[in-house]
This record gives sequence, structure tokens and C-alpha cells, in this order.
Amino acid sequence: MKEEVERFLKEKFPHFLDAPEETVSNVPVIYLKAEGIVPVFTALKNDPTLHYDFLNDLTAVDWLGKKEPRFEVNYLLRSGNKASGRIRFKVRLEEGEGVPSVTNVFKGADWPEREVYDLFGIPFIGHPNLDRILMPDNFQGHPLRKDFPLEGFGQDYLIEDLLHIHVNEDIAKEGGK
Repeated sequence: MKEEVERFLKEKFPHFLDAPEETVSNVPVIYLKAEGIVPVFTALKNDPTLHYDFLNDLTAVDWLGKKEPRFEVNYLLRSGNKASGRIRFKVRLEEGEGVPSVTNVFKGADWPEREVYDLFGIPFIGHPNLDRILMPDNFQGHPLRKDFPLEGFGQDYLIEDLLHIHVNEDIAKEGGK
């Protein structure tokens, strides 16, 4: 499975392959350069033999102080062809770099890309609506980054304000009880 995909990518997209890294995983891993993510995923999705047509997962890792570059965006693709199975693609990014959005290839990437942006601060270039999805709009920072302070930035009032709004709405629905 991994060998087939690597052969396919070496033939069609050798310039998008990034240096491999030893991984301990039961899912095969291939490293790609950021600029290759859209053309590679489009080709894998449309290839009748491989047919990687489902984005199973999209997340990120902050390796602050452990590896360079600091960030990895991870994509888990699944094939409709049972023989092909699953494969993980990783894109390494420096602080401040972005990765092209894959929402034009996989519609289901919309919210996971927004989640990664919201929690890690990694921008997805070309995303149709790259707004916060979990944190309040005026929240400062990205809470899953390793350098985000455990106590936050003194924004406790935001949570209290949100709770207060929801409590008042619930009371109003119950007739003011």
C-alpha cells in the first residue's frame, strides 16, 4: 500500500516529497512539502487504482523544543479501494508558515482546518471561511500551542461572560424562574 503510493508520487510529484522520518505507527506515513498537498491529494483522490477519496482526520502537532520545524499538519486519508487502506501524510511548517487549504479536494476539511487554525494558529491558505470555530472571536492566542501559558492570558472574563449569557437565555426560556 505505502509502496504503491510512494511509487505513484515519485513518478508524478517527486518535487513535492519531503525527507522521510522514522515513525512508530501502524499507519504508513509520507512527508510532503506544503505546496504539494493540493495537487497530490487531488491526484490520489482521482486515481482509479488508489482512490484515496476520504479525509479521515486532519490535525496538527506543536513540537516546540523537540523537533524542527516546529509544527506538523497531519492528514489521514482512507481509500474506497479496500486494498489501499489508510495512509497518513505530514507537512512540516515553521512558525508563521501556512499550508494550502484542501477544502476544494475534500469538503470535510472545512471545520478541521478551522479547528487547527483556531487552536494552533496555522493558517490554511485559500480556506473559504478561516474564522475561529471553538474559541471566542476576541480570544487572544492559540491554546494548543506549547508556548501558550497554562493560566491563559487573563481572559477568564470571556468564559464568565459566555456562561452568563447562556444562563440568562435559559432562564428566559423557562419563563423567568
